[in-house]
Amino acid sequence: MKVLVLGLGNPLLGDDGVGWRVAEQVKTRIADPHVEIDFHSGGGLSLMERLIGYDRAIIIDALNTGRQPQGTVSSFRLEDLPNYAQSHLASAHETTLQTALQVGRTMGAVLPNDILIVAVEAQNVYDFSEELSPAVASAVPKAVELVIGQLGDQ
Repeated sequence: MKVLVLGLGNPLLGDDGVGWRVAEQVKTRIADPHVEIDFHSGGGLSLMERLIGYDRAIIIDALNTGRQPQGTVSSFRLEDLPNYAQSHLASAHETTLQTALQVGRTMGAVLPNDILIVAVEAQNVYDFSEELSPAVASAVPKAVELVIGQLGDQ
């Protein structure tokens, strides 16, 4: 099984870089030739293109719902995430991952059916900084263990 662990976000925008930080630490602990660990700053169509050819994906990202305390780590299947494009007009230049996956599959792309999201509740995702806020930084080890645990369950 070919697995992609993908840290999402922008490491220059404060807490938005948490996906990269978690993926960096996972990379130092995983030596499985079937697991690739990478980093990505795009969404929608470019993210879908990055997932082509994998059987499974674990995507790590900041989440800003305002419903959980900052630093809360959660995980869920992509299909459990609301597809906000279903109730709004969406631009072809920036679409949701769910819509991009539908487009990719329609075009014959081989995409993972098993996509797990590991998210860290964040707040400071627009401030230029290479530093994570204290609450998000303290959540990184928990998110790393969650990803490693998921890799062990494959």
